[in-house]
Amino acid sequence: MASETPKVVPLTCHGHSRPVTHLSFSSVVDDDQYYIISACKDNNPMLRDGITGDWIGTFIGHKGAVWQARLSSDASLAATGSADFSAKVWDTCTGETLHTLQHAHIVRAVAFPSNPHPTVLATGGAEKKLRIFDLSRGGSSPPPSSPLPPANGGNNTNGTPASTALTPSYEIGPGVHGGTIKSIVWGTDPNILVTAADDKIIRWWDLRTRSPISSFEVDGLVGSCELDVNSGPPGILSIAAGKSVYFFDGLETRRLLKSVKTPYEVASVALHADSGRFVTGGSGDTWVRVYDYEQERELDVYKGHHGPIWSVSFSPNGKLYATGSEDGTIKLWKFCSHPYGLWR
Repeated sequence: MASETPKVVPLTCHGHSRPVTHLSFSSVVDDDQYYIISACKDNNPMLRDGITGDWIGTFIGHKGAVWQARLSSDASLAATGSADFSAKVWDTCTGETLHTLQHAHIVRAVAFPSNPHPTVLATGGAEKKLRIFDLSRGGSSPPPSSPLPPANGGNNTNGTPASTALTPSYEIGPGVHGGTIKSIVWGTDPNILVTAADDKIIRWWDLRTRSPISSFEVDGLVGSCELDVNSGPPGILSIAAGKSVYFFDGLETRRLLKSVKTPYEVASVALHADSGRFVTGGSGDTWVRVYDYEQERELDVYKGHHGPIWSVSFSPNGKLYATGSEDGTIKLWKFCSHPYGLWR
């Protein structure tokens, strides 16, 4: 429980030179290990040990700000969306670019399905188009099962692409989105995904019919849209938009569990359902806030960042959460009452 957790000093991860725009954890892989990837406006997404924050490698190749980065559930692949009008798929073991997926505008969102070794990728952005790419065609050798520190220290200095525009894709729901697609979430059902766009509408899509099956209008511009998996499948969809946060029952039922209004603009939110807590980051201040989910009240405020907090994410085992800020740092905050990782 967050209120029973003693206040501890967060671990600060340096390395980025510009604002951190997005953070994403892998699932737990071998021996309770997991990983975290960060997107940044310095063009260089980074892979780290999810428990200690230790740097593993930097993916070199983008020529513009990276807006979003995600790992496949088994951490074998990474996907990034960039202002250089491309999305890239990376081998997390070697740092090699497996696919460069060209777009006509800025790519703001990428998503893998939840299965290991995914063979498709969803992308979206300023084109206002939701695309599904078939990674099984046009790529190179199969990805490894888990990331290991490459021999060159993680830096793939040439960013050699294994494939460029050869990867086939198709568009879902042409003309439906009325604004930039900011986030894409793929749940346990591979046929259902969610998009959050700047037209202030959350949409649920059935990939079999390539059409929306439900929608919900939020009160402001979407800051974050993520699926909490700590509660087990199907998870809870957590959305920050304007001065409110919204929680939906998974992706399949599409039922709004609750919305919570705050006195400030919320840039990011992450839910830990088992403990009944959620964490927010604001666009107008530098504080991390912990809330009681049932009582909808603020429990704790943590200071440490020196800029707005654009991304919040819980680790897959819920024992810590990470925050990414305008100040260019990532912080890991312990969320359990017993010693864990580097907190002793």
